[in-house]
Amino acid sequence: MASSVLTRLNRSVRQFDGVALAISVIFLVLIFLAPAQASGSLSFTLENLWNVAPFLLLSIGIAAYAAASGADNLIAKAFQGKLMVMIPIAALFGAFSPFCSCGVIPLIAALLSMGVPVAAVMAFWLSSPLMDPSMFVLTVGTLGLQFAIAKTLATVAIGLLGGFGTLALMRSGWSSAAFENPLHEGVGNGGCGGSRVRNPKPIAWQFWSEAERQQKFWKGASKNAWFLGKWLTLAFVLESLMIVYVPNEWIQAIAGDGGLFSIGLAALVGIPAYLNGYAALPLVEGLIQQGMSPGAGMTFLLAGGATSIPAMIAVFALARRPVFVAYLAFAFIGSVIAGLVYTVVI
Repeated sequence: MASSVLTRLNRSVRQFDGVALAISVIFLVLIFLAPAQASGSLSFTLENLWNVAPFLLLSIGIAAYAAASGADNLIAKAFQGKLMVMIPIAALFGAFSPFCSCGVIPLIAALLSMGVPVAAVMAFWLSSPLMDPSMFVLTVGTLGLQFAIAKTLATVAIGLLGGFGTLALMRSGWSSAAFENPLHEGVGNGGCGGSRVRNPKPIAWQFWSEAERQQKFWKGASKNAWFLGKWLTLAFVLESLMIVYVPNEWIQAIAGDGGLFSIGLAALVGIPAYLNGYAALPLVEGLIQQGMSPGAGMTFLLAGGATSIPAMIAVFALARRPVFVAYLAFAFIGSVIAGLVYTVVI
């Protein structure tokens, strides 16, 4: 009797969803302590989920279709052996794609679940949230054409650093298992191919004619929708709170002469203080006018865009720990180097 009770308890613990509980607790606390903020956070979260929904649904559908039809094997196989070309293309494409740090997560999940090599995905993953066409135009309007061009070049460079750096880590053998299967078991199929590429099954483009493949499609789609949806929801809830409660004094602390200390501090402060790319532009413009070096401003925008708390939560939920650590390291190092280079060049 006691054994069966413990078994059921263990099963309940394994099925316990800490993310959903965290979201519920945050809103319960807000309802009792700050009802107006609870309403504001709910509206902010729903609005952002609505904005990202087309990308979320499209990527979930593509990943589920690829898995159900067997096309994921074909896609993974087609990308093998071309990383030296794929990485620069991925970095360039990411710099001009209209995705934010959280909005890009569903697409990343789809790419990795289809077996696209993690080195190429890392290049796109890092460069995508840092620049896009509308961001470029707004950057020109707030910080000038020179700054916008430099940020675009730095974005591509960080993508290249992440892509080729990941490739070097994989070839060195460091945490090879994690990089070969970068996704958590809770999302997608994971992997860069493995046995799925070496022993591909026949592709059934019209998978809906087979009951087993239909079941695989809906199971994969619902599993990924819940997994990605709950983590994106938590990220947007936390972002809504950061906008209100993160003090401006944290950000003003990074004003400096453009040396290594102030630029490194800009990268660190960007993690908790960065809100979103559009809100950060006028903020950095004001700080530069108050004495912050343009190099520190560059670092703040680059590091914050890739390593803000909402973005890190999304990456942490999606990828295995070594991949998560590599993502943060490349983003931090790349942003610091970009800030130093910009300080020297200007």
